[in-house]
Amino acid sequence: MIFIAPLLPFVGASILWFFVPDICQIGWINGVGQLLLFTLVVCIPAWRTGRLSYVDIGWPLGLALIGLVTLSFAQGVSWRRMIIGMAYLFMGLRMGVGALRMWHAGHFKKEFPRYQYQRLRWERKGITNTQLMIQVEALVQGFANISFLAFPAFVIATSRSEQVHPLEILGLLLWLAAFVMESVADAQKLAFLREMKRQNQTRKVCNVGLWRYSRHPNYFAEWMVWNALIVAAIPAWLDHQGRSPLVTWVLLGIGTLYVSRIMYTTLVHYTGAKPAEYFSAQKRPDYQAYQQSTNMFFPGPSRVDQPRPQGKST
Repeated sequence: MIFIAPLLPFVGASILWFFVPDICQIGWINGVGQLLLFTLVVCIPAWRTGRLSYVDIGWPLGLALIGLVTLSFAQGVSWRRMIIGMAYLFMGLRMGVGALRMWHAGHFKKEFPRYQYQRLRWERKGITNTQLMIQVEALVQGFANISFLAFPAFVIATSRSEQVHPLEILGLLLWLAAFVMESVADAQKLAFLREMKRQNQTRKVCNVGLWRYSRHPNYFAEWMVWNALIVAAIPAWLDHQGRSPLVTWVLLGIGTLYVSRIMYTTLVHYTGAKPAEYFSAQKRPDYQAYQQSTNMFFPGPSRVDQPRPQGKST
């Protein structure tokens, strides 16, 4: 039971598509596509190499697949379908292409730290069959794309309302702002690392720009990207009322809102902030001071003025 328990919520949410007439077809298409994608791109390579890092290729490409399915098969208003489909396609390809470049450069020959941290979790739980757990973890990611993470896209893309709701505009603006924030944070981190390399300094803590207000501004921004999609999906979910059984409609709304919780847990506890900090605290002498002075996830003012690295850093 310990092996299949992580899969159960996602499998259960996937079954919901059968009871939503407007979404049933695209739910089926996405489900089959995600299983095929994860089998070829994640499960088989992970089985052969013993490394879970291939999830970093399969998961974003799965988001792009949700976008393609939405654009090709959803039966809602065309402009709404186009916007949400392109948003998913953009998010997925942005991360997926980057992961493929890392794979081509040979970075996947070593397990990524966040997945090394997952092995530590298994050890604490007394789990020794890591090969099986790697396959379970891969399937969890695949079923997340089949179920909860597809909720905002499919709900929005199947809305029949021609009117633009204020929450849709707010969601789009929030999505754009969050994406800009994530891109700026990534650029600032890259510039910092390049500057430290130029100065021949290693194991330094990035505390410039947005990183002075959050230890993981990129993860916070990614979480806000998904919250923006949820906000934009609320009017579409209301539009679905009456076209599905009441219980199904309510569960569809709960599932859409639950995406925020899933992404927060993932980005903070599962493969995001905490795994990264576990290794950063060991590698970087100044990281504990950084932890004491700077919020982990939600941006906020620094509690202690930190020394800035010498030289241009942005």
